Amino acid sequence: MAKELPADIAATHEKIAGLSRFLDDWCAANADALARWADTGRLNADEPVSIAPPPTHSDTDDFDAALRRYRDEHMALIAWRDLAGLDRLEDTLGALSELADQCIQAALDYAHAGVAERYGTLLDDDGRALSLIVIGMGKLGGGELNFSSDIDLIFAYRSGGESDGDRTLDADGYLKRVAQKLVRCLSETTKDGFVYRVDTRLRPFGDAGALVASIGAMEGYYQSHGREWERYAWVKARPVAGDIEGGHALIDALRPFVYRRYLDYGTFESIREMKALIDRQVVQAELHDNVKLGLGGIREIEFVVQAFQLIRGGQEPTLQDSRLLPTLALLGEAGHLPAHTARELEMSYRFLRRVENRLQMADDRQTHDLPEAEAERAALARSMDYANWEAFEQAIRDVRYGVHDAFEQVFVSPQADDRDPDRASQELIALWEGDLDDDLAAKLLADYGVEQAEDVRAALDALQDQSLYRTLEDRGRRWIARLVPLLFAAAARNSHPDRALIRTLSVLSAIVGRSTYMALLVEHPAALSTLMRLCSASEWITSRIREQPALLDSLLDPRQLYKPPRRAELVASLEEDLDAIDADDLEHQMDALRRFAQSATLRIAAADVSRSMPLMIVSDNLTELAEVVLDAALDMAWQQMIARYGTPRDEDGERQGFAVIAYGKLGGLELGYTSDLDLVFVYDGPTEKMTDGERELTHQAFFTRLAQRLIHVLSTQTAAGRAYEIDMRLRPSGKAGLMVSHIDAFARYQHDKAWTWEHQALVRARFVAGRASLGESFTRIRREVLAHPRELSQLAGEVCHMRRRMREVKDESTSERLDVKQMTGGLIDIEFIAQFMALRYGHECEELLLFTDAIRILETLESAGIADYDSVRSLTHAYRQYRQQIHADSLQRQRAMIDADRWPEFRREVARIWQEWVAAHAE
Repeated sequence: MAKELPADIAATHEKIAGLSRFLDDWCAANADALARWADTGRLNADEPVSIAPPPTHSDTDDFDAALRRYRDEHMALIAWRDLAGLDRLEDTLGALSELADQCIQAALDYAHAGVAERYGTLLDDDGRALSLIVIGMGKLGGGELNFSSDIDLIFAYRSGGESDGDRTLDADGYLKRVAQKLVRCLSETTKDGFVYRVDTRLRPFGDAGALVASIGAMEGYYQSHGREWERYAWVKARPVAGDIEGGHALIDALRPFVYRRYLDYGTFESIREMKALIDRQVVQAELHDNVKLGLGGIREIEFVVQAFQLIRGGQEPTLQDSRLLPTLALLGEAGHLPAHTARELEMSYRFLRRVENRLQMADDRQTHDLPEAEAERAALARSMDYANWEAFEQAIRDVRYGVHDAFEQVFVSPQADDRDPDRASQELIALWEGDLDDDLAAKLLADYGVEQAEDVRAALDALQDQSLYRTLEDRGRRWIARLVPLLFAAAARNSHPDRALIRTLSVLSAIVGRSTYMALLVEHPAALSTLMRLCSASEWITSRIREQPALLDSLLDPRQLYKPPRRAELVASLEEDLDAIDADDLEHQMDALRRFAQSATLRIAAADVSRSMPLMIVSDNLTELAEVVLDAALDMAWQQMIARYGTPRDEDGERQGFAVIAYGKLGGLELGYTSDLDLVFVYDGPTEKMTDGERELTHQAFFTRLAQRLIHVLSTQTAAGRAYEIDMRLRPSGKAGLMVSHIDAFARYQHDKAWTWEHQALVRARFVAGRASLGESFTRIRREVLAHPRELSQLAGEVCHMRRRMREVKDESTSERLDVKQMTGGLIDIEFIAQFMALRYGHECEELLLFTDAIRILETLESAGIADYDSVRSLTHAYRQYRQQIHADSLQRQRAMIDADRWPEFRREVARIWQEWVAAHAE
């Protein structure tokens, strides 16, 4: 007689009766099971479902029967708890996956023992036992197995070997027998049923391929023969039994195949093709009510998530997760999906997976089709907590429509559909293919706002004349043919269609052989529009993207693109990039440094040309970026030098200091897109002391080579370009001077030998990288030098002399066009005024020496009562306007020139102040 159940459990059991014939039948055949579970706490709501250890082949004479009973009992327990509402979806799916893992491992042990009994133990070349690697794919791989599912398995092994029995087998023959025995053990139907249906067709070459293969052979297969759908399959791969460590090694080896290093937007087309194939199967098999494959079903959510994993996983390792729900949450948090879309898809996935499980719990049968019989419909609705079928049917219809809408938003864009092209598109394609005569072509181009028809047609011809285009396969040519109409449509919305088209076509010419970027622009209308807007706004940006097409990846997230990163974000991002590279691999570190600097600069430029950031903030961002890159480059150089020569230390064993001093625009916080970095290097400590490495150097030699190494890291041209050009001419004694100065020698030179123009340059100098205490020493020396009283007429005479010389050499003004920097009353005049006043009044007003930029020096003159408000306002206002012009022209890769009649009031006022404040005091 069965033991009486606790009242709450009895009530719950009565409530769920009839929802699963499998559960009802199993409970009837195992009358004491519920009481036993209740006694052991396995039905407690506050305790997650637990999976007991499986039977072993050594514990029973009939292992097959024991394993099937073990499986059925746990399936019944999981079903009872799920129907009773005790477990979350994750708990149920996790328990089903863990149960499968346990059964697979038990069956594998049984299979290994059986083969070993006949052939001995399989050993590798070093005498260590070799085991089969069992990789779970699909929902098992994701730890999200449904109730009555096939399990997809792939078998592998680490290396060759041989068994040690009387009858020997090599690793391939031995493990093939193990795998065959494992599959039979799990899938063979006996009087006790089966454990799992096993599908091994996802292995290389499918049914025609070997059942087991070495890691090396599998890596070779995927490198040479791997198809797009196999990348999709391996996203869900997980070692589930056997040699788990070897399984992780296999997945790591295949990671470059699954997750491309670049943003792979060709994935969208591949997934669309897979989805179209599934849709045809749905129609042919009349699977419209299939919650997995039908419209708005589970598969569409999986496609959405895994598409982003394949596209972005190579650059964002956090997306390399075989689990769907955590990955979906990450997509929402990272902004790859709108947050509300990610939440809605999560709720829909939970709903549909619960439906799927309830369908399969009914008879422990693999099905995804909604029932047609009234009784089955009523039971399903009740199991999902709906009053009747009609209410449930409306709910699942709403869920599926919502899923399909989200799927369409991700995968179906106006640019990428397969409908017949409209007439306008057909005409543009005819233009691209050279099928329009000159008159029709000119008229068509005029319709899109193009005035320079010949130049645009020449740009189109140049694209087709590329050798890479002529060797493209059909798929690549299709991408370009689809892109051309989109390109003209985007240009028509641009304020400068000709310029936008010609520059964008020049970028396309540089990437014509990279179908992934063409796919990106076709699939993402926002990316194409952004590219065209940036190209139209700036020839400099165009050239950067043309030279480094990987920068196109930055166009995908407009929120990030138009929001430049600040220092903390820059530091964290660069550290993450460099941490992924071997510390000894300087070449790859240098490339990563360049890609990082270029991508961050593009984000700053995008915000700049969109007018979302004022000029001063642009320069602040560019300056911060340069400082972060300098810090990282200096650290690389230090590590390289220390590894080779040891560390320069003082008498107390402390590492000697090295500091980077920025002059010019970096020093003055006024860095532009094309600015060089004017740098000076100083060090401290004993000059002739030796480093502590095996290959000794004097400290002087060490720091000289450190500076050379730093310049190499920053300015050497690599495949990824260069980070910055470095100018060292402002160091003591200029080109004739040492590359690196001892801090004491630097101080002596500034006090005793430096020219007035060098003190002018010192006004804009500041510490930017290296030992902070040495930076403080430099700041103190700078302040002392600049605060030294000067004879006014001599100072004014030397400043005026230097200004005349500079204008004679550099001023490109003509009677019609004026050089914004060098013209009379121009930007350099204002900078010289600020420097002159800092040198003249530095001994009286210490606040003047705190700042290195012209604006704040001038504003300090006014706040200190040295200069009048109107004059300072005129100078700062003119300075900002001049810098804005210089900045805009640099983006177009042009020298800053203005018409001779522009800004006469600025030029007159600056010239007046120059005469009154500086020239009037000259000797």
